[in-house]
Amino acid sequence: MNTLFSTEFIPAYAAPLTGQFRVHHSDFKVDEQMDITLSGQGEHLWLQVRKTGANTDWVAGQLARCAGIKEMEVGYAGLKDRHAVTTQWFSLQLAGKPDPDFSALLPEIEILQSTRHDKKLKRGALTANHFQLIVRDIEGDVAQATAIIEQISKQGVPNYFGEQRFGNERNNLTKALAWFKGEFRPKQRHQMSLYLSAARSWIFNHILQERIKQGNWNTRLAGDVFVLEDSHSWFLDDGSESLAERLSQGDIHPSGAMWGEGDLPTQGLMRALELQQADYFPEFCKGLIQQRLAFERRALRVNIKNLHYEVLDTHTLQLNFTLPAGAYATVLLEQLGQFVAAVHT
Repeated sequence: MNTLFSTEFIPAYAAPLTGQFRVHHSDFKVDEQMDITLSGQGEHLWLQVRKTGANTDWVAGQLARCAGIKEMEVGYAGLKDRHAVTTQWFSLQLAGKPDPDFSALLPEIEILQSTRHDKKLKRGALTANHFQLIVRDIEGDVAQATAIIEQISKQGVPNYFGEQRFGNERNNLTKALAWFKGEFRPKQRHQMSLYLSAARSWIFNHILQERIKQGNWNTRLAGDVFVLEDSHSWFLDDGSESLAERLSQGDIHPSGAMWGEGDLPTQGLMRALELQQADYFPEFCKGLIQQRLAFERRALRVNIKNLHYEVLDTHTLQLNFTLPAGAYATVLLEQLGQFVAAVHT
């Protein structure tokens, strides 16, 4: 791993536990949630699929093969974990064609339901994901960990981008840096997207980490820009006394920069903090601007909904919770301890 990208981002809460997760695929379950009413007619066949131990792109390819269409004619809202049991929707464009025969699909892919619709399923269409995670071989103070879970249910967790964003050995960051330096150019659009996303996310994570170090990641800092809960809308700190109450209630969140073209909307201390962190990665900032990405804002905190836990035995803990699209379940685990992904069976 490039030493420039060796940072291990610190949690916001004490981390008393060690253990393993993903010991079995069924230890990591994800169910996609969308708020879309399907018409029942149209040229797009929508399939709700349960996949086991398979990545989303591979499943899309298998569905395309059965349907006799190009992979670009298969839509899905987002990528789901490979080493897991996940449920998500796909759409297949079948203009003038009957529903395909999917009997040849491998057992890793199970079609739960299907219906027609007049539109393709687009990236980002999901509203949330529900998770059921089991962590095993736990050592440490479980009582302290469950107290932290109760705290998290009220205060949320840092909205870090998870390791998946950066690729194996953080290779997406290495590729982004090489691209921005002119040492190579990605050949495919999806590769460009991966590298751009990784670079922006890396800067954001450092901004968030600095706020955690200062102890104000979920409170007000002079010059903050706030993001509304369940929205991409943001607004400047106007000095209102009501903002502190809205922050404590989880109605709004401090935000961090997703780097790109334009001027930072933050002011004062927060503006200085963001500029300082971005200055550590000048090639990323320059490359993102050259690729014409516009500045965006991302909440520094994410609320955990429907959070429940069950101590299955002295060394096993089960967590159930819902996260909005774009948030990472592994970030929640990192608030409870150091958990290693086990060999998958």
